[in-house]
Amino acid sequence: MSIEGGEPTSEVAASVVKEIEAAGGTAVAVADDISTMAGGARVVETALGAYGRIDGVVCVAGILRERMLFNMSEEEWDPVVATHLKGTFTVFRAASAVMRKQGTGTLIGFTSGNHQGSVAQANYSAAKGGIISLVRSAALGLHKYGVTANAVAPVARTRMSANVPMELKEIGEPEDVAALVVYLLSDRARAEKITGQVYTIAGPKIAVWAQPRELRAGYAEGGAWTPERIADFLPGTVGTDPMPMLAMLEEMARAAAAGDRPNTGRGSGS
Repeated sequence: MSIEGGEPTSEVAASVVKEIEAAGGTAVAVADDISTMAGGARVVETALGAYGRIDGVVCVAGILRERMLFNMSEEEWDPVVATHLKGTFTVFRAASAVMRKQGTGTLIGFTSGNHQGSVAQANYSAAKGGIISLVRSAALGLHKYGVTANAVAPVARTRMSANVPMELKEIGEPEDVAALVVYLLSDRARAEKITGQVYTIAGPKIAVWAQPRELRAGYAEGGAWTPERIADFLPGTVGTDPMPMLAMLEEMARAAAAGDRPNTGRGSGS
């Protein structure tokens, strides 16, 4: 499929099949629209028909429709969320039913460092954040059935990341990402009980993201909250959690004002 996300085609997948077969393996390609329940099911059914079981699922499909939030149309929002988030759900949905019966299996979703937020990719960031919550939900819901679920937030040189308009300090190759995925699919990773995690891989760097949790809390004494009480209490007691991406934007703005090329360690993922 093209990075624009047109009609499903299998040219790229078919070329990978040839590579696998040339290396002595077996593979099958199927082109379908995973933003539909039927399309996601057909991908899983094709694998079942060829191999009789499913040990791992890796959802990588993605497209971009970049636009500032205040200019973004429904036609730019819907297909991005449908491809990334719903597409991950439809394949996970079909595969998890099989894995539950098998009593084993691994689900891997692809997210991005941009789940933190993005200047001109609100659709993409929202979908990628949703994938993380979907993966964590899968990890919790499927744990008792012996199924694990994790997410990968790669920074690598791909057809999509080639359009990132900045120099990246930390970036690797697709082979780096493949190595992490293969490990997460392995018996060893399952033995280590790795599930519900989000990992970034960028060349020599590998990192795990924090689980969401409360940072600070405060309690009202002697009565209910009012806007005025919150105004007096919240800034100094509960405070804020600074946005790394906002700090990066400010750094980029200073670099641009000085005539330097923006340089950052973050970039687009899948």
